[in-house]
Amino acid sequence: MANRYALRMDQPESWTIFDIFTGQPVELKHQVMVGMTVRDAEALADRLNSRDVKRRAKADRKS
Repeated sequence: MANRYALRMDQPESWTIFDIFTGQPVELKHQVMVGMTVRDAEALADRLNSRDVKRRAKADRKS
């Protein structure tokens, strides 16, 4: 299963988490995930991808 979320460097030391299906930056709690450190962006993208894998697996079981 492909990861849904990935990182894109905006500027040196500035990263965005984006949705690979839409190409748009991720928005959480009305905050766009841009201008992040690589460490924070990687950690959050990993959590988002884990959550997405679980959501898709659950949806597949219902089908």
